[in-house]
Amino acid sequence: MLLTDPIVLENPHVRLEPLRTDHAAGLRAASADLAYAWYTSVPADVDAEIERRLGEHAAGRMNPWAVVDPASDQPVGMTTFCDIDQPNRHVEIGYTWLAASVQRTAVNTAAKLLLLGHAFETCDAIAVEFRTHWHNRQSRAAIERLGAKQDGVLRNHRLGPDGTLRDTVVYSILPHEWPAVRLNLLSRLAR
Repeated sequence: MLLTDPIVLENPHVRLEPLRTDHAAGLRAASADLAYAWYTSVPADVDAEIERRLGEHAAGRMNPWAVVDPASDQPVGMTTFCDIDQPNRHVEIGYTWLAASVQRTAVNTAAKLLLLGHAFETCDAIAVEFRTHWHNRQSRAAIERLGAKQDGVLRNHRLGPDGTLRDTVVYSILPHEWPAVRLNLLSRLAR
């Protein structure tokens, strides 16, 4: 299976559905309760962001999902495989945002368990990468709790929409680390 192949991934805590335009209303509602933070990339225009992600998928650079709460059947966020390098079996998990109502719940942990399992066990990835803004301490802490190791910091890596410079922290998980990361995630979900 290719990293770009659409697939539903699910467990008792979350369902990842290939992103569709009919997820828009639920995703607009999910994004409405998020407080703006200058260092995050929650879309201001959900419809445009869905179209952008679907365009990236058509170009083979991204595999986007709607994050769905299985109890309510409502979208609560988005996530992707991005910067897909299929020949080298390398992928980044990113462009993730979750409604405030599901932050610090099992949703993110369960979603990452599904995405990492799919990347390593189904798609035979040789590395899964995560990137975040240096100032996004909440995201950095969440990535570190997954068991990802910091590869480094790309200084002055990007210009933000307002012209500020972004330092990007890069993390990764390798195949030989996946079994321990998987056990850690399962243990966290059991608590």
